[in-house]
Amino acid sequence: MSPPDRLILSRVESPIGPLALACDAAGVVRGVSFGDGLIKAMRREYPAASLSDGETPAAVARALAAYFDGDREALDRVAWSLDGAACGDGFQPRVWKALADVPAGVTISYGEMAKRAGEPGAAQAAGTALNRNPIPLILACHRVVGADGSLTGFGGGLERKGWLLRHEGALLI
Repeated sequence: MSPPDRLILSRVESPIGPLALACDAAGVVRGVSFGDGLIKAMRREYPAASLSDGETPAAVARALAAYFDGDREALDRVAWSLDGAACGDGFQPRVWKALADVPAGVTISYGEMAKRAGEPGAAQAAGTALNRNPIPLILACHRVVGADGSLTGFGGGLERKGWLLRHEGALLI
């Protein structure tokens, strides 16, 4: 699939602070940020796309509200895509796609994530790929933890990672 030619930027308030979103014309989420990094990430992944301010698609806003209201599977109903992203093929997008199979309330280690992405022993590389995840929260990189269950590495900050895992009822070692 080709990359979107236009991305619509919006913000949504949440219990963990404002979320910046980038959606294509069909309302499909292409980017999420907990801070000011959304534009940089979208220029990296979709360099030819024009960026403009707009409204959050109603279905996305409803799913986010439902998630924060306690429906931990609500994020599974958000339409998202990384098709056409500059990352192309390889290990990084395989890590991102493997995130979609980690259900709410479950945590896995970076080593397990590397294994699921086809590169056993590449835990550190999996961490690097997760750090570049353009749609955190939707592709729930907060569900990946250290081998000992410790909260490590999260672009939104460890406090947010802990909040999200507690919110989902995840059991930590």
